Amino acid sequence: MLRIALPNKGSLSEPAIRLMSEAGYRQRRDTKELVCRDHDNDVEFFYLRPRDIAVYVGEGTVDVGITGRDLLLDSAAAAREHRALGFARSTFRFAAPAGSASRLEDIDGKRVATSYDVLVGNYLSERGIDASVVHLDGAVETSVDLGVADVVADVVETGSTLRAAGLEVFGDPILTSEAVLITPKERDHHAELDVVDRRVKGVLLARQYVLMDYDVPADKIDQAAQITPGLESPTISPLHDGTWVAVRSMVPRRDTNRIMDQLYAVGAKAILVTSIEACRL
Repeated sequence: MLRIALPNKGSLSEPAIRLMSEAGYRQRRDTKELVCRDHDNDVEFFYLRPRDIAVYVGEGTVDVGITGRDLLLDSAAAAREHRALGFARSTFRFAAPAGSASRLEDIDGKRVATSYDVLVGNYLSERGIDASVVHLDGAVETSVDLGVADVVADVVETGSTLRAAGLEVFGDPILTSEAVLITPKERDHHAELDVVDRRVKGVLLARQYVLMDYDVPADKIDQAAQITPGLESPTISPLHDGTWVAVRSMVPRRDTNRIMDQLYAVGAKAILVTSIEACRL
């Protein structure tokens, strides 16, 4: 039975569970459940602390897991990123009191407070910056005011929390993180894992596309096909009167309304859009 680790709480948990549910796997009904067995798919799910998942995967205790790229790199576990999942995105930046730092080299010789000391320590070491990394479990933005650190390294969304503490970001982002599917660095070929990966990929692709159906005059089909080329080629079926055809094609979800406008302009009618639950491409 394949073992999969999912986050039991936090911003990663709900979208990770929803992803696996859309991929056809049974999920827990109660947040207090720590284990869920899906006998139909021969899979066992373990709901663990997001920070611990990379360790369990790296040790081979579970076969695959979902966690954040930041947590994976900070764990130093023997696990690797297999596939980016596109949710729970975040950006890590350095921040310091306004006007005190403008480039990475300004950190040299200073104290850096962060909850991701392995990640930040490796980042600085790889760039030849000699700084002292101070580990804190949270609220790192207050560390400068309290005299614990000179600089902080933390997740930045709008930057309002840092500004409220009198800090401003500087330098390049340390890391752009998101949820990732991870596997052990050293593993044999696992057919069951390939199935999970195909299902996950199918859901992610399905979220990016919609199915568009429309009728268009037969003499306008070349123009319409340029607007909706599909992945290979659109499906075209003649209608009963012979002067119109029905077209079906996958189109990017984000471009749906723009494409509908373009089709309408060339004479298309009965333009319908349908969501795709899953796919294999």
